[in-house]
Amino acid sequence: MIISSALDYREAARRRLPPFLFHYLDGGAGAEQTLRSNVDDLQAVKLRQRVLRGSEQLDLGVRYFGQDYGLPIALAPVGLTGMYARRGEVQAVRAACQRNIPFIQSTVSVCPLAEVAAQADKPIWFQLYVLKDRGFMRDVMRRAWELGATNLVFTVDMPVPGARYRDAHSGMSGPNGPLRRVLQAMTHPRWALDVGVFGRPHDLGNISAYRGSATGLADYIGWLGANFDPGIAWHDLQWIRDEWKGKFIVKGILDPEDARDALAFGADGIVVSNHGGRQLDGALSSAQALPAIAAEVKGKLAIFADGGVRTGTDVFRMLALGADGVLIGRAFVYALATQGQAGVERLLAIMEKDLRTNMVLTGVQSVAEIGPHLLAK
Repeated sequence: MIISSALDYREAARRRLPPFLFHYLDGGAGAEQTLRSNVDDLQAVKLRQRVLRGSEQLDLGVRYFGQDYGLPIALAPVGLTGMYARRGEVQAVRAACQRNIPFIQSTVSVCPLAEVAAQADKPIWFQLYVLKDRGFMRDVMRRAWELGATNLVFTVDMPVPGARYRDAHSGMSGPNGPLRRVLQAMTHPRWALDVGVFGRPHDLGNISAYRGSATGLADYIGWLGANFDPGIAWHDLQWIRDEWKGKFIVKGILDPEDARDALAFGADGIVVSNHGGRQLDGALSSAQALPAIAAEVKGKLAIFADGGVRTGTDVFRMLALGADGVLIGRAFVYALATQGQAGVERLLAIMEKDLRTNMVLTGVQSVAEIGPHLLAK
């Protein structure tokens, strides 16, 4: 099919991937109301078109935690990225470095930290869950630091897994899941050869490195359910803040009070996020939550946002709502599944073109100038 916009990659990925993988990526919690709201509410944000503003020389550069980047976009941590393309995390970090944007590696990546960091020409960011196994958390933080990761993205909105009913229908979980996944792979030979055969090993690389033995994908859901810690509170995080030497970003903030707590805790940044609509169905969309949070803590710490971002226009909208930077998750994995590293690079080029168009048509010359004054009343 012809890829002419960022939105085309979703349909291309649906055709290429076995259903269990596509729906695991594409789906959300419960009736998926928050998943839909993330997209719909963001696309409903209206911008002020301005004319004759002389926006010819545009500056899309940003600076996060002492590092300069070429776009206000980062590749979000997405679990099992290595199942969507051959050694997917490696291809994704190469694309991020090529476009000079941050890459955030997931705790539950297929490729281990060492393999990914070896392909990066600048420090990667690392995402960590709240887990009962404190030994694993200490070990993976130590390895991340030794491999050059300086920014820790700590996900706090997943003390328990959300109710993801689509996974049972697709074969990702539920009865006869392994057999259904094999049958689906057989009907998608391009994926089966590229990833199923040549993309091995298929395990959770970071967890396997800690345990000293392979942690296969069959153990994925069970391991997560057994290790998430619903009893965690702010005071329980102090040992992490004390041990981590770099910047500390709290991911999963939707309420201004929680944003204030993150600031008081000493966080260097937050990510306004509802986990892509994959946790509490009925929670606010990121676009709804962001303005009030920005009003509370803007300028006091770095504010990132994700959820429903599919195009460069969506990136611009998030910046106008108060974000300093935007994380993209599903959007880049759709592109990765379709064309690998080249697909992610092309997606980012399309988004950059969108951003430039929006900047000219709203009369701004730099990312720093984008703000709430560009929202239509």
